[in-house]
Amino acid sequence: MDGKSVAGRIHDLNDQLTASGRKAARGLLGNYPLLGLAPVAEFAEAAGVSAASIVRFVAQLGFRSYPEFQRALRDELEQRSKSPLQRGAAPEGEPSDGAFLARYLHQAQTRLADTLRHIPESEFEAVAMRLASGKGACYMMGGRFTDFLAGYFEAHMRVIRPGLRRFDGRPATRADQLLDVRAGDMAILFDVRRYDPAVADVAAVLARHRVDIVLITDEWLSPAARHARYVLPCHTQTGRAWDANGALFGVVEALIARVTEQSWSTASKRMRAVEDL
Repeated sequence: MDGKSVAGRIHDLNDQLTASGRKAARGLLGNYPLLGLAPVAEFAEAAGVSAASIVRFVAQLGFRSYPEFQRALRDELEQRSKSPLQRGAAPEGEPSDGAFLARYLHQAQTRLADTLRHIPESEFEAVAMRLASGKGACYMMGGRFTDFLAGYFEAHMRVIRPGLRRFDGRPATRADQLLDVRAGDMAILFDVRRYDPAVADVAAVLARHRVDIVLITDEWLSPAARHARYVLPCHTQTGRAWDANGALFGVVEALIARVTEQSWSTASKRMRAVEDL
């Protein structure tokens, strides 16, 4: 297995799935991961396909059997719901040789390499090109531990392109902002475990308005993934109490650099205008 979540596999294979496979995928993502933990017949009935179609769908995702598929979902469910307290302070058997910083930064490099391996270059480029086009408004939002990333990204994008908006943390104000959303707009959402319900709720509203949603999330994928057009999964697991958002930050900085390059003819004018103020 390649370490990707079941939802991540579905996202990667979406264009290759049969019609019944896409129905199975929509059913599962609409009630993820609980529907996949049900018996085959129940999954098939809920998705509106045959039991044989579910078996073929599971095989296309790379699982040798339905029980193996369900074991992967149960493991995901356990990992997604773990609190920092449940994860523990440090990995078992970690050496106490005083070289903590070196080990930690080496692990950070590994997380970056795993992130690079799991984000298709075409997906990254599509997001960068969509941002660089400057079409429509672009909304940003994060959860409890990721909203700072939305703020950092917004601060740079605001200089590069027009139409940047940041969703307010207050539900009433955010509802007012959602009134202005239009089809063809874009939204960048950040969410990592334990996932913020508000991010998934906003994603559902944006999807109904036909907004192009980009989700920057962790390796288990936020529930908001079911609504996203683009998903950039980053590796965050440290084996310690706290996950690390360094890979998400790296992807954000790569997008800032790439979008600046792709839109330089207009971005440079905006940057010059800011300098002249």
